[in-house]
Amino acid sequence: MFDILFSLLALALLSPLLFGSALAVFLESGQPVFFRQVRVGLNGREFGMLKFRSMVKNAAALGSYQTVVDDPRITRVGRFLRRTSLDELPQLLNVLKGEMSVVGPRPDVPVQRRDYTVAQWEERHRVRPGITGLAQVLYRSNAVGDQRLEADLRYVREASLWLDLKVIFWTLGRLAGKGSN
Repeated sequence: MFDILFSLLALALLSPLLFGSALAVFLESGQPVFFRQVRVGLNGREFGMLKFRSMVKNAAALGSYQTVVDDPRITRVGRFLRRTSLDELPQLLNVLKGEMSVVGPRPDVPVQRRDYTVAQWEERHRVRPGITGLAQVLYRSNAVGDQRLEADLRYVREASLWLDLKVIFWTLGRLAGKGSN
């Protein structure tokens, strides 16, 4: 219930940002405005995670699923969307569809299964993946694999509404701090 109410409120409040982001992507590089990528969710089920498209249209054919520093596939608008995390806002729709939660481990792409033991993979996917999570607030994108896994499994083991509220608060603090960089 929390996820649905939070997502509906966020979509209503952020609708001007959503519209502006979509328009910026469209004006710079046309359609599609959204990028859908197969990710792994609750109980290992795959779903199409939405983002604003931040890369050139044929990016998947030009490189791996992971980006690198100064990746030439990222568009000018895409760099801004990623730096401000606005590219993640369409995932509120994934939350409304029940595929994601507001807070949880970030969803993996299927090929990342090889990075886990069977037990770790199963434990990590006992909860819905989130738009933000403990690993993101603790490490942003600087986490090495073991740190991310430890934070994700800690979240799974300690999941509660109180922890979700703390992670959301910490996320908002990190996002507010981006403006001063």
